[in-house]
Amino acid sequence: MTAALQRQPRLLSIEGGEGAGKSTVLSALREALLVDGHEVVSTREPGGTPLAERIRELLLGGTGETVHPQTELLLMFASRAQHVREVVLPALQRGAWVISDRFTDSSYAYQGAGRGLDEGYIAALEQQAVGIEPGLTLLLDLGVAHGRERTRGRDLLGGSVPDRIERERDSFFERVRDGFLARAAQHPDRFRVIDASHDAASVAAAALAALAGYREVSR
Repeated sequence: MTAALQRQPRLLSIEGGEGAGKSTVLSALREALLVDGHEVVSTREPGGTPLAERIRELLLGGTGETVHPQTELLLMFASRAQHVREVVLPALQRGAWVISDRFTDSSYAYQGAGRGLDEGYIAALEQQAVGIEPGLTLLLDLGVAHGRERTRGRDLLGGSVPDRIERERDSFFERVRDGFLARAAQHPDRFRVIDASHDAASVAAAALAALAGYREVSR
């Protein structure tokens, strides 16, 4: 029997597909917690430490060769293991709140549902390499076509080029979305699903309301 993951009440994760508005929501949550006098560490996956950011470059920038799904998964967990031990756990141990733009649920959605890798294998890696889970996960749910429109406009305005994963076909992102919704259905005590098709202010307000409700029942 595997040990249960240790739930961390002050660890918040924000999940969702491309263009869902995770950065805007993260900023709103961070500001709300800062106003209340809390230390807040905002971070992201893959990444969050110098080594993990180098792994992120490999994962998203590409290497000129095909990246096997299992290689992608293992690199994600290598980055996450470093991130958890160097950033997340130290912050939690000193009483800070941690808000992460993506966490392990993304691996279930992208490498599991999206790439077709076994969920049991991902769960074993989660147990061995991570060992913790968020107290609250906000899933910003958005249709794939709508998300594509947003990222296309963002890329044009910012002059950026879509990364290796962003260049996947719509069918891949449909599977990813289904994977996220399946995770939310499996873990209703931890997930709050937010309709991200509305304007940014409305989505941020819904996220803040979810955080307020979570903090109220967690006291």
